[in-house]
Amino acid sequence: MSHRPSSPSPCRRSLLRGSLVVPAALTVPALSGAAPALALRGRPSADWGVQAGDVGAHSGLVWVRSDRPARMIVETSATESFRRPTRWRGPLLGPRTDFTGTTRLRGLPAGEQIHYRVLLADPDDPRRTGKPVTGTFRTTSLRRRDDVRFLWSGDIAGQGWGINPELGGWRVYEEMRGRNPDFFLCSGDNIYADGPIQASVKLPDGRVWKNITTPEKSKVAETLAEFRGNFRYNLLDEHVRRFNAQVPSIVQWDDHEVRNNWYPGQILEDPRYTEKDVDVLAGRSLRAFSEYYPISTQRPGDRDGRVYRVLRHGPLLDVFVLDMRTYRNANSPNRQPEDTTGILGAEQLAWLKRELSRSRAVWKVIASDMPLGLVVGDGQTNFEAVAQGDPGAPLGRELQIAELLRHIKHRRITGTVWLTADVHYTSAQHYDPSRAAFKDFAPFWEFVSGPLAAGGFPAVKLDGTFGPDQTFVKAPDRANTSPAETPPYYGEVDIDGDSGELTVRLRQQGGGVLFTKVLQPGRVGQ
Repeated sequence: MSHRPSSPSPCRRSLLRGSLVVPAALTVPALSGAAPALALRGRPSADWGVQAGDVGAHSGLVWVRSDRPARMIVETSATESFRRPTRWRGPLLGPRTDFTGTTRLRGLPAGEQIHYRVLLADPDDPRRTGKPVTGTFRTTSLRRRDDVRFLWSGDIAGQGWGINPELGGWRVYEEMRGRNPDFFLCSGDNIYADGPIQASVKLPDGRVWKNITTPEKSKVAETLAEFRGNFRYNLLDEHVRRFNAQVPSIVQWDDHEVRNNWYPGQILEDPRYTEKDVDVLAGRSLRAFSEYYPISTQRPGDRDGRVYRVLRHGPLLDVFVLDMRTYRNANSPNRQPEDTTGILGAEQLAWLKRELSRSRAVWKVIASDMPLGLVVGDGQTNFEAVAQGDPGAPLGRELQIAELLRHIKHRRITGTVWLTADVHYTSAQHYDPSRAAFKDFAPFWEFVSGPLAAGGFPAVKLDGTFGPDQTFVKAPDRANTSPAETPPYYGEVDIDGDSGELTVRLRQQGGGVLFTKVLQPGRVGQ
């Protein structure tokens, strides 16, 4: 990787050391309650760290949370000394957004390391500011010869496996930070709003898993405050905060941001919930999601924000972020011969076809929060993802995917690669019409990673409709293995600026590379 050191440079490491003062043992922000203290004395504090997200060539978003009402101010510089910084006046942080705020930075230089610091100012006395919290990110390069590296994974704090201080917390984030990626793609299930975390869980071998707990994580999330507390829980981990200060994110969502296997219009029968209307829960979750991540969810004309979007990463890469949750039809046996809603909804599908056709990037990564050919069930007869186990012609949600794949072939769109998580193991599938019941598409690859911090699960079956061949899979042999038994998985993508080759590596924490695949640019059927 010609433009990237193998580990963060000394100046970047010193910058990050200054961003959060913590002892060697796992520490958590002082403010672990549902709402910050509204103290009249002292200065505003940003104990939850900073994050950058949706970074482009000339812009990016910076996030912070205050411990009290404050004005968000961001300063940027080409160096960590912050000589002659550029200042950005951000929003006023208060109870309406749970004291969180995001500031969009514009007019940044392309392909450069941006150092930033966030100051929180007293609204009544702007001269009174808290201690600056610092971070850094690289803007997208517009030069064809500059390499790109990013990581992806998903599934965090699930199945009751939370932050274990006896194991040092979520150390996988420190390992990923050491890979020095340009950005991190989180493929959904950032939280498990339906998965309470208890103080301890007994493991099959007699050991006891210990969790950090909070009131909001002690029950299923229903109120806005409880959803906010679920997103805040991840920030209790020092490795996450340090990772966020160095690596910008591209975040999407899936079911566990609300509830397992949810779909619009669903009415719950789960006795744990007093609020039975999933649409109400989803609205609260989307609001908290938008508050706790630096994400461009709001577009002109959007009433409640939008998760699906495309992020341009220079000549080599476009990332198409899908939302397979908000616009889907109800989970069912998924065998209907006609289906215009599918898993994306008609409007999102039209958007995706249009944006893929417009893309001039060498590689088009489709960030899919659910896999295409893996059979993910919902109960005894219904199905949760695209496939339903019938290897014949497309039915149900498969019809929409067939339409998309046909469009990609006939418009001669090259370089599509699908990345996903969701199933809590790691695998690689190659789809080819020569093996498929539906044949009007060009071959492509799908790579699966995760979980980062959740239970591991056995591999599910493949559906033959689009002709998948599983060239690699690593999964536990029983359900809900703890992270102590099944170390976290994450994926890495390197795009070489000279050759244009895209290399995918499926990784396991502490175990190095499990699988590698090199793809050539501009080719069909690889």
